[in-house]
Amino acid sequence: MNQDVEHDELDAALRQCGATWNASQAHGFLCSRIAVHGAKARDEWLDQLTAGAGKDNAVPRNCAAVLEALFTITWRQLDERQSQFVPLLPQDALPAAERADALAHWCEGFLHGLVSGPHPEALRMQLATEPLSDIIKDMLELTRATAEDDIDDENNEEAYAELVEYIRVAAQLAFEELAGFRAQAAVEPGGDAVH
Repeated sequence: MNQDVEHDELDAALRQCGATWNASQAHGFLCSRIAVHGAKARDEWLDQLTAGAGKDNAVPRNCAAVLEALFTITWRQLDERQSQFVPLLPQDALPAAERADALAHWCEGFLHGLVSGPHPEALRMQLATEPLSDIIKDMLELTRATAEDDIDDENNEEAYAELVEYIRVAAQLAFEELAGFRAQAAVEPGGDAVH
């Protein structure tokens, strides 16, 4: 699938706006915040990513445009549930170790978005039940992902492709599993304040 925002483009934009996040972390974080808050995740996600820019500095226009585009693309991919969602990771031409590191960072960002910030009891309970509890455990394991030096390139590539497919499906599943929570939070008094 053709991504409108490339991994390197996002990395460059994040550096330009003074963010401490890398592209993989930022996209993983975005996916889980969308799963929890839906379209309302946008402002919180942008604020967290651009916190390094400082309150006096405006976020550079190019950075803001890339982040806005990524949010819109990711939201649509998850919301339309047509298997078009793809985790934003480096190109396959890069060394396996670099891509494995990026995959680990994507999972780190995803976990951060699921469990950070104050959560209502309903969300805590849902995250503690299957399949979300299994996704969290698996993602924790994947934060330690590395390419094996003693395994041939073909096996490394197969293992990497399987892990990418797993996180793709896990992100979609988390989004679907949390649909009821998003709907409930939208109608409850103070639901907009849930972070």
